[in-house]
Amino acid sequence: MGGACCSNTCSRVPGFGSGVWVARGRIKMSPNSPRLFSLRSNSAACSSAVRKPAISLADSTDLRVLLNIMYLIVETVRQEAEGDKTEWKSMRQTFRAELGAPLYNNEPFSVMLFGMVTKFCSGHAPHFPMKKVLLLLWKTVLCTLGGFEELQSMKAEKREVLGLPPLPEDSIKVIRNMRAASPPASASDLIEQQQKRGRREHKALIKQDNLDAFNERDPYKADDSREEEEENDDDNSLEGETFPLERDEVMPPPTQHPPSDRIACPKGLPWAPKVREKDIEMFLESSRSKFIGYTLGSDTNTVVGLPRPIHESIRTLKQHKYTSIAEVQVHMEDEYLRSPLSGGEEEVEQVPAEILYQGLLPSLPQYMIALLKILLAAAPTSKAKTDSINILADVLPEEMPTTVLQSMKLGVDVNRHKEIIVKAISAVLLLLLKHFKLNHIYQFEYMAQHLVFANCIPLILKFFNQNIMSYITAKNSISVLDYPYCVVHELPELTAESLEAGDNNQFCWRNLFSCINLLRILNKLTKWKHSRTMMLVVFKSAPILKRALKVKQAMMQLYVLKLLKVQTKYLGRQWRKSNMKTMSAIYQKVRHRLNDDWAYGNDLDARPWDFQAEECALRASIERFNSRRYDRAHSNPDFLPVDNCLQSVLGQRVELPEDFQVNYDLWLEREVFSRPISWEELLQ
Repeated sequence: MGGACCSNTCSRVPGFGSGVWVARGRIKMSPNSPRLFSLRSNSAACSSAVRKPAISLADSTDLRVLLNIMYLIVETVRQEAEGDKTEWKSMRQTFRAELGAPLYNNEPFSVMLFGMVTKFCSGHAPHFPMKKVLLLLWKTVLCTLGGFEELQSMKAEKREVLGLPPLPEDSIKVIRNMRAASPPASASDLIEQQQKRGRREHKALIKQDNLDAFNERDPYKADDSREEEEENDDDNSLEGETFPLERDEVMPPPTQHPPSDRIACPKGLPWAPKVREKDIEMFLESSRSKFIGYTLGSDTNTVVGLPRPIHESIRTLKQHKYTSIAEVQVHMEDEYLRSPLSGGEEEVEQVPAEILYQGLLPSLPQYMIALLKILLAAAPTSKAKTDSINILADVLPEEMPTTVLQSMKLGVDVNRHKEIIVKAISAVLLLLLKHFKLNHIYQFEYMAQHLVFANCIPLILKFFNQNIMSYITAKNSISVLDYPYCVVHELPELTAESLEAGDNNQFCWRNLFSCINLLRILNKLTKWKHSRTMMLVVFKSAPILKRALKVKQAMMQLYVLKLLKVQTKYLGRQWRKSNMKTMSAIYQKVRHRLNDDWAYGNDLDARPWDFQAEECALRASIERFNSRRYDRAHSNPDFLPVDNCLQSVLGQRVELPEDFQVNYDLWLEREVFSRPISWEELLQ
């Protein structure tokens, strides 16, 4: 690394510090744009790359080698094993701390990589190998901030520090033990479908698995919409043969763990219900106005005059009350703004997420736009003519293929290249959203709002508006060239058969991972946001999301059902009536919020919406937070502490500007000697 950070880690992890220094030599800060990168030693290569109509692998050879080395070091050091020595564990922690610490220009290494992304998207460095930059960025964020298991433990620790009760369950373990939904159809329905379509082969109706395989093409598809789907079967049909993902779950059954590692799954709902303080207040207010005729504001303890069943309901609601870390942080922020003098100075813990946010804050909107631009270009639904940037700079050879075999190999490489880019971007965005939300809710809201302003919601919906089953089961890989097969075995001669063979997996884990990440990002952006939920309705996301339910993988289905749940009250009675299987799956899989009439249209939130008003109110709160905590230069001088002691004031070292020092004698003559001063009155 650089500076002081190089002293410890680089001596223990040889090569990484040198790699960063050399990469920094290739990439320096531009004087006109303090947060965008330009080339130093290979500026000629950059200018030639900008002028060239087609960028190839030859334009980024040095950078690709450097990024490869740093990626391997970060990924190797990041991996933990049970038999690691104490020295290795200590070195890993030191490496993680220094990798996330400010390096050059007081910015972490991740911010330097974000700058490369914006430089690439602006067209100033079209030869940057974006796939390798994004992969290194993903692994760097994962190494410095931590993965989901570390996030879960940090969340539990933070709740304990804030005096909140522990989490009702471990969400990672609950999802890990969930099964994909596959509602069975009755035998009469199966026979009727067989007669109506006449395209399925005769199958025995003996086992539940056979029933699942014999089930409808989409178990969540409304009966009255089958004709509409059959009209589009030319593109999306899975009827010709029993599809692997219809016979079984996408993910293989979980391996048998020791009994201590598995959680008990009693018959019932997988999630404990939750209630917000706001829900209890609304319930009490409506009950008071109905039975007594008056309200008490935010008082949740006074139940005088209410019937006994209401008392029991309130008791049940309070038993399941859940106070999130975000609610506490919003309350604390309101207190700081309400009483800036008596509240004292806020102590901000310099955790890796806080350091990264401070580095990203000045240019965070540009970073989000750049990532979404690349995601749009890498999406399988985007057309070549609409691509505003060339993301294939580090996959296209200098000379285009001349044979059919070379063209097939290049086609596989290009598709795989795009899949890896989508995987890296989706993982980076999800990690940042989750860590910023834990660190402070307004950091999360700032990033989420800029994603929404950059059209992230319609972009993700556009991504899923494809044959998602084909995307999940795509085999854009060449098994004989995959690692570690290519190292362990001798490289055989490539043929058309070996290229088409692919691997033996029923699904592409990379694409499944990307889809789940994008669904989780969409959930993060729309949760408890009425105006953004209405965006899902306006963009007609329900049929797009329902098609994603064909993928029988529990985690993916869970987040699709969550997105459908928040919309059901706006989709109309006819939609709910004709999609009862989807409604049943939501009830079975998604956490219940008591007093949440999600299945009906009479909820208080089902009101006219004003996107601009809601987002502007949120933006004002975010700007107040950022200004109070980070914009020290524009702090209100009335609230700054004043030192009235003459001795301490005279003892302070004051940095004077250079031009003032040059003209110091002139200043003394004009401002001091030429003006009479009554020192006795001044010192009294």
